[in-house]
Amino acid sequence: METVIHVTGAGVVSAVGCGQGETLDALRRGRSGIAPVRYLRTEEKAFPVGEVKLSDAEMAARCGAPQDLSRTSLMGILALEEALAQAGLKDLAGVPLVGGTTVGGMDLTERIFPAYSPLHDCGASTDAIAAHFGGAPWATTLSTACSSAANAVIFGANLIRSGQAEIVAVGGSESLSDFHLHGFGSLMILDTAPCRPFDATRAGLNLGEGAAFLILESEASRKRRGAASLAVLSGFGNACDAFHQTASSENGEGAFLAMQKALKMAGLRPEDIDYVNAHGTGTPNNDASESAALRRVFGEQMPPVSSTKAFTGHTTSASGSIEAVFCLLALQEGFIPANLNCIMPYRGGDASCPAPTLKHILCNAFGFGGNDSSLLFSR
Repeated sequence: METVIHVTGAGVVSAVGCGQGETLDALRRGRSGIAPVRYLRTEEKAFPVGEVKLSDAEMAARCGAPQDLSRTSLMGILALEEALAQAGLKDLAGVPLVGGTTVGGMDLTERIFPAYSPLHDCGASTDAIAAHFGGAPWATTLSTACSSAANAVIFGANLIRSGQAEIVAVGGSESLSDFHLHGFGSLMILDTAPCRPFDATRAGLNLGEGAAFLILESEASRKRRGAASLAVLSGFGNACDAFHQTASSENGEGAFLAMQKALKMAGLRPEDIDYVNAHGTGTPNNDASESAALRRVFGEQMPPVSSTKAFTGHTTSASGSIEAVFCLLALQEGFIPANLNCIMPYRGGDASCPAPTLKHILCNAFGFGGNDSSLLFSR
């Protein structure tokens, strides 16, 4: 990469905690946030989920936002508030906002259906987040299913690389909704037990919710402001194999190309990667496909690999930025998040193992339709 892009702030909210401190403690202790449904208004109680352990009213009180905002917006505000504070920014003045979501304000529409909430669509969620921080020069929303937040990071990075911005807030937010809980149920890929990514007995995913935002900044801007660098976004890649509307290809072509592009941009070899935070949903199809892609990239020199979705559930559109924050914490603190519930790893080198040092981490986020993205963070 010709332009050095620093991460100078990060904020996260998920089933394992609100903020980096609670999140780090949960990851270190191996404490999952998967539990029976509590906050989601649904009659479907068979499937455990990764809910943020706060009501809408509690989140609104924490950040001083109106209670009539969507849950997606409230979680996004909490996450962006932490990211801006760590970067030494008071608001979004001069800072474009790039958000990723698919559900948007669907929770609001579900409360008044068959009426339709004016805050339902994806862009409205991002606009509400921007408005809370005094407005951004401009805000845009990406919706590519489960790669949305990762693609928001890529979009923001390209704004900096092209000289259109020096500092950008990027990430995603996604709340649980009755609609997408039943939607994933109709695909028969939900597990009634806590999910087991990369385990031989894996039977499906647990849905989750949450938000995370990163502050990306050019080298010149970071130096001028005296901001500390948490890590460098050294590479990224996106590819779409268009294999199927929801299924992943047997050989993991899109995932393979995304990881390959990220490595090439960073000027790194496969053996330089110290850890891969896998997409790892826990479905039989995804984990087999991703494993095939990993073997194509790394061959016999497989680095430690783990999925953190057994901690949070699959946070769908927000997963790319939430797990990016997990990767930043791993880089800073020198640890690899456990692959929870993986008792019998199936063939393919998917079980995590110790790594002496962490310099380069690959973070995968793969979406429906084969829209696959990989982010590469370096110390």
